[in-house]
Amino acid sequence: MRVGIIAPVAWRTPPRAYGPWEQVASNVAEGLVARGHDVTLFATADSLTAGTLSAVVPRGYEADRSQDAKVCEYMHLAHVFERAHQFDVLHNHFDFMPLAYSRLVKTPMVTTIHGFSSERIVPMYARYDGHVRYVSISDSDRHPGLTYAATVYNGIETTAFRFGGVAETRDNPHGRHLLYFGRMHPDKGPVDAIEIARRAGMKLVLAGLIQDAGYWEREVLPKIDGEQVVYLGNIGAEERREVLARATALLHPIYFDEPFGLSVAEAMISGCPVIAYDRGSMPELIKDGVSGYRVGSLEEAVAACAKTDEIDRAACRAYATEKFSREAMAAGYERVYEQMLIRAT
Repeated sequence: MRVGIIAPVAWRTPPRAYGPWEQVASNVAEGLVARGHDVTLFATADSLTAGTLSAVVPRGYEADRSQDAKVCEYMHLAHVFERAHQFDVLHNHFDFMPLAYSRLVKTPMVTTIHGFSSERIVPMYARYDGHVRYVSISDSDRHPGLTYAATVYNGIETTAFRFGGVAETRDNPHGRHLLYFGRMHPDKGPVDAIEIARRAGMKLVLAGLIQDAGYWEREVLPKIDGEQVVYLGNIGAEERREVLARATALLHPIYFDEPFGLSVAEAMISGCPVIAYDRGSMPELIKDGVSGYRVGSLEEAVAACAKTDEIDRAACRAYATEKFSREAMAAGYERVYEQMLIRAT
């Protein structure tokens, strides 16, 4: 099957550090290549793929601010749809903008909805509902006004993450510690993570993109002392692999209904249990007592920190590998494509 994967162009695909949609687009592309499909990845020119790369935007506009974001996006989209006739399926990971082009070409399109930034974008999805096949990344993120072809969980390249055993978590450069890995934004709860670690009497390592600079400077930065609370920055793939393997547990105290949570799946695949506020997709991701604990409050999160040694890290990894592997995701999308093409004939 000839598949065109449409990635965003904010960051490289796969991203060097932050870039969750780019990461998923990469994982889908590589997973389909491994299953024998003819895959073209539409992304920035510095992107990497085992398939065919097609690009008109040299670098991600977030990485190179000399570029105009809208110019990059529309050049990118025009390039994709000018080549649409060359593919059996287009698979969109670029939010709602490609929908506007979907009726101008004959090639059917699948759109993975990676969450809704605002209710105001839903009318765009509603306008193309039925013409474009929508896929949700969790059952919890389905909008009641839209029709979905399937739910396909985001998949991780399991070999890119290293299993960290219990002994290793106790003997590493950061000592026995908790980890927060995510955007520095109120929605993601880094301040709660700091307080949970303080009350649990454990060191906390923070890592992730500073998305809300004001919040970071007011609420987070003053609490970082370099000893009990350490910030590693917006780390890349290699360092992420190490910090996830060596953490006692990942804290994920979210304040929004998160559509998926890549860091949660990555942690569990590393054998690192997750302690998360029980909302959004967390009931679908975390198997309580096997891959971590879902909690209803900060106090419950503190209590869960004392139970992390009860989690079998090998069982945690096995559970996550079965449910959130790149292979499982690629197979899920393959079924969506085949069903769509059968209906089109």
